[in-house]
Amino acid sequence: MSAAPLTQDDIVNSLDDLPSLPAVVMELLNSIDQDDVDISVLAKKVAHDQALTAKTLRLANSSLYGLQVKVTTIQQAITYLGFQTTRNLITAAAVTGCFPEGRCAGFDDKAFWRHSIATAACAKVLARQIRFNQDYAFTAGLLHDIGRLVLVSSFPERFAAALVHRAAHDCTLREAERAVLGVDHVDAGLALAEHWNFSDTMRLAIGGHHDPEAPGAGFLAAIIHVADAVVYALDLAQGADDLVPAVSTVAWGALGLDEAAYLHLFRETELHYEEITTALLA
Repeated sequence: MSAAPLTQDDIVNSLDDLPSLPAVVMELLNSIDQDDVDISVLAKKVAHDQALTAKTLRLANSSLYGLQVKVTTIQQAITYLGFQTTRNLITAAAVTGCFPEGRCAGFDDKAFWRHSIATAACAKVLARQIRFNQDYAFTAGLLHDIGRLVLVSSFPERFAAALVHRAAHDCTLREAERAVLGVDHVDAGLALAEHWNFSDTMRLAIGGHHDPEAPGAGFLAAIIHVADAVVYALDLAQGADDLVPAVSTVAWGALGLDEAAYLHLFRETELHYEEITTALLA
C-alpha cells in the first residue's frame, strides 16, 4: 500500500526541521531590496563565520569573476565586485553547505550540486551575452532545483522510491516525484523560497524553469530553462541517467543567440565549471 500523496502543507510543515542558513545569510536575504544596508557591519558579521568566508572568497577569486587582484576579505570583495554580487556569493557559499548529505538511498548529493553549479555558471554567461542581471542568473541557476533537497531531506524514503520509479519507467525525475510523492521539486522549491525569503525574481525563476512559456514566468525562467538543458547536454555533472530535457523553442528563441554565441557559451561554461565546483564543494 502506497502512502497518501504529499500536499503543499506537508512540505511547508517540514521546512522547520530543515537546517537553517547562518543568521547573517538570512539577514542578507531579508534585506534584499534595501540599498541602505551598512556594508561594513555585514562584512564584519560574515567574517565571524570562517568557513563561509573562505568559501565566499574562493568563489570571488574564481575565473568567473575575472578579478585582476586577489581579494582576501569580504570587505575587499564588496569593493571590487559590488554589494549585490558579494551578497549572492555569500548566499551560494552558505546554501551549498547547509544540507546534510547521504540521507537518501540512491540520491547523489555531489552530482546534484555539480549540476546546479554548472547551471549557475551557464546562466551567468548567458545573462552576460543578453545583458541580463548576471547575479540573478547565477543565483537562480544554483538554486533552481533546491526543492529536490527539501524532498530528499524531509522525505528520504519516499524520494528513494521516486528514484526507483524513474529507473523502472524511464521517465524524468520530476514525473517520478509526482507519481510517487504527489508533489514535485518545483512545489518544494517555491515553499523553501518563501520560507527563506527569496526575492520575487528568484521565486519566479524557481517556479518557472520547467515551463518558461507559462504566462508571467519571467525572462529569468527562460535563461535557467536553457542553461539547465545545455548543462545536461554537455553532461558536466555526469549524473547516472540524466535525460536531456526537451527545450522550449519559445525560451530558446527569446534569448536570440546565434550558433557562434552558443559555442562560446558551451566553452565558457566548461571553463568555469571545474573552478566553481572546487570553490563551493571543496
